[in-house]
Amino acid sequence: MARYWLMKSEPFKYSWDDLVAEKEGVWDGVRNHRAKNNLAAMKVGEEAFFYHSREGLEIVGIVTISVEGITDPTDPTGKWAAVKIKPKRKLKNPVTLKQIKADPRLEDCELVRLGRLSVAEITPDEWKAILELAGE
Repeated sequence: MARYWLMKSEPFKYSWDDLVAEKEGVWDGVRNHRAKNNLAAMKVGEEAFFYHSREGLEIVGIVTISVEGITDPTDPTGKWAAVKIKPKRKLKNPVTLKQIKADPRLEDCELVRLGRLSVAEITPDEWKAILELAGE
């Protein structure tokens, strides 16, 4: 069964527009064990929300995992995981963290419960709820 994800990036470091311009990006630099495990669990074809952290605080698009199970090229120890992603589409309307926190369907979402987690799993029901908030 396919799983869903949420990946956070600070837009001044790597934004949705940067990914679109690149056409495929490496999701690297993650140094949190739970986030690493989430990256390691991702499979080609699965989808993730692209979330702008720090600035914007909103989900702006959907990406597809294009390459799974790679070692983070920024890690000389070889312990940390990475994946490659491709932009699928921009959301009709961005979904803000404020909207997510206000929706009771999303109160258990890892984005809400584990706010500092940079790569989170999203349940199928949470995925649908967020798409509804985006007007899709």
